[in-house]
Amino acid sequence: MRYGMNPHQAAELIAGGPRVVNGEPSLINYLDALNAFALASEADALTGRVAAASFKHVSPAGVALAGEVDQTTAEAWGVVMPTDDSLLAAYLRARDADPKSSFGDVVALSRPADLATAAFLSTVICDAVIAPGFEPGVVAVLSQKKSGRFLVFEADPAAELPQREQRDVLGATIVQDLDTADLAAALPATPVLDARTRADALLGMVAARYTQSNSVVFVKDGAAIGIGAGQQNRVDCVRLAGAKARIWWLRRHSYVRELPAAAGMKRQDRLNWQIRFAGQEMTRSQLEELGRLFGADARARYDEKGWRDTWAEDLTGTTLVSDGYLPFRDNVEHAAEYGVTTIIEPGGSARSVDVAAAANEHGIAHVQTGLRLFHH
Repeated sequence: MRYGMNPHQAAELIAGGPRVVNGEPSLINYLDALNAFALASEADALTGRVAAASFKHVSPAGVALAGEVDQTTAEAWGVVMPTDDSLLAAYLRARDADPKSSFGDVVALSRPADLATAAFLSTVICDAVIAPGFEPGVVAVLSQKKSGRFLVFEADPAAELPQREQRDVLGATIVQDLDTADLAAALPATPVLDARTRADALLGMVAARYTQSNSVVFVKDGAAIGIGAGQQNRVDCVRLAGAKARIWWLRRHSYVRELPAAAGMKRQDRLNWQIRFAGQEMTRSQLEELGRLFGADARARYDEKGWRDTWAEDLTGTTLVSDGYLPFRDNVEHAAEYGVTTIIEPGGSARSVDVAAAANEHGIAHVQTGLRLFHH
């Protein structure tokens, strides 16, 4: 390997792993690629739809099934609208969920990479791609990125994983069973989950399975629009996922979409400005720069009262998936503020009755799976 977790740590791969087609990976590249491909391929198997994941630091920044790419996404990324069932559609939807976090990601594709997706990847900042194969010409396109250092992994979808996994941590060797629990079987067959919501629930469950715990995933129409990962308490996971989902939705408001073009500004810089604008999260110096870059109207709209809350009221139909049980009703109350209409969680908390009651009060369907999905 190029290095281990950090550049000062030497490392080597001693067994297994995907085939390296181009580039020289580090330990984190391997961790991201392996987890990202497991997520994308499992999402595909569960739903029968092409899937893509955008991974950063061993958690997904976004994951999505192929589906309709909305006008905001097409505008933001400067693409001609792809077909709804394409790999490119799946990755665009995954990357657009949280463009700030997806910057410099590892891309996972559940089907062999095609030229349309490779052409798009050549235009964005990403570090690696992993797929179960590559159509003719794709590797040549991808290998030109990063002065020839772009990482290309080829996964073997037919490879049989060992049923036990081992870790060595500071002198301790730990062995456990591989998490192979059947997510579809764990999700109850209930009339509150129509076909669309069930697909969203399954996507959220498989995303939680490969997200650093504690984690909460917000899914809407086959895309994870907010992921709260690695928090020490679950209500912060809900609030973080909800804040990301709210910003994703606010980016669809005309005030954000129609920020004037700034001469010479790169696409990612514009996306970052739109995210700051939508989330009302600018520093004092950024506020001064906002007016200079985008004009007095944009500066006034940033401070204008009410439009964010009014627009956010129309965000609904979102499914929340939690990797562990919801311990208190405040998790539900915060979820309701972000348009959640379905909650999928293991259940089993000492206060699950209170949680279920809160969901009922807010008109939220509450489904308990009995399956915890912690990942570290």
